[in-house]
Amino acid sequence: MNEIERQILNDSKIGGKQRGAGRRPRRRVKVSRLKENRPVSELDILVLRRYPPRLVSSRKWTGRVAAACGRDESGVVGLVLWDEQIDEVATGDIVRIQNGWCKRRLGERVVSTGRSGKLSVIG
Repeated sequence: MNEIERQILNDSKIGGKQRGAGRRPRRRVKVSRLKENRPVSELDILVLRRYPPRLVSSRKWTGRVAAACGRDESGVVGLVLWDEQIDEVATGDIVRIQNGWCKRRLGERVVSTGRSGKLSVIG
């Protein structure tokens, strides 16, 4: 059993009881079902490539940003990495984005954690 399968089992019913009873379960989405200008509740993707970071300075935020691309079994999507996320993520990692967003940039769908989301390397 690989790490993704183990994680899916941990997130599902265990021993007939719903884990985290009383909480609304997160809805994991697939790349093919992403809609632009909509939130992303939870998305797992394999990072195909991470591009070199660059420094961005605007009135809302100053720091490093890097582009990446990833895929799941349903398609390919762009990924925006912010500051410390750049050092955490490498080509070949499986990452989970929670409470992120999806936008359209240069005609392609792009996902990011934004200010309130979370990115974690799961495999």
